[in-house]
Amino acid sequence: MRIIGIDPGLGITGYGVIELKGSRIKLIEAGIIKTPHTLPIHVRLKNIYKELEKLLKEFKPNIMALEELYSHYAHPKTSILMAHARGVVCLASCIQGIEVRGFPAKRIKKAVTGNGNATKEQIEKMITGLLNLKNQINQPDVADALALAIGCSYIDNFGLNRFDQR
Repeated sequence: MRIIGIDPGLGITGYGVIELKGSRIKLIEAGIIKTPHTLPIHVRLKNIYKELEKLLKEFKPNIMALEELYSHYAHPKTSILMAHARGVVCLASCIQGIEVRGFPAKRIKKAVTGNGNATKEQIEKMITGLLNLKNQINQPDVADALALAIGCSYIDNFGLNRFDQR
């Protein structure tokens, strides 16, 4: 089974594709889709869509793990811009026939690190270790996308967070 994790953003959208074989997780591809802030929003959204469409066609994931929207009263514009990007991601997934599963960031952090308040650095270090990578991931958007994909696999396979004590 293949899972693509998406950390949506208007400026930078992180993605990570993993493949599950039993309990083994293999990294297939990871990176970012970047759009310049100088372009109009509709062009940026089109670019995100087109790049994501290429990825979905090439890697053919079965599931898309997507970060749910979070809004902070002090920064409402940030969540609105993220919602634009998230909508385009959902559209691309729907058109390709890929199931979307949304997760709160805290739930994913807890699933992969055991701490729902893990820092970006902790996420990067844990993902690097879980995937047995030689070099630590130092791109937070990529680490978050991979955390979404890996966290989704843990939650789906076990019905609970990896670190839950039930």
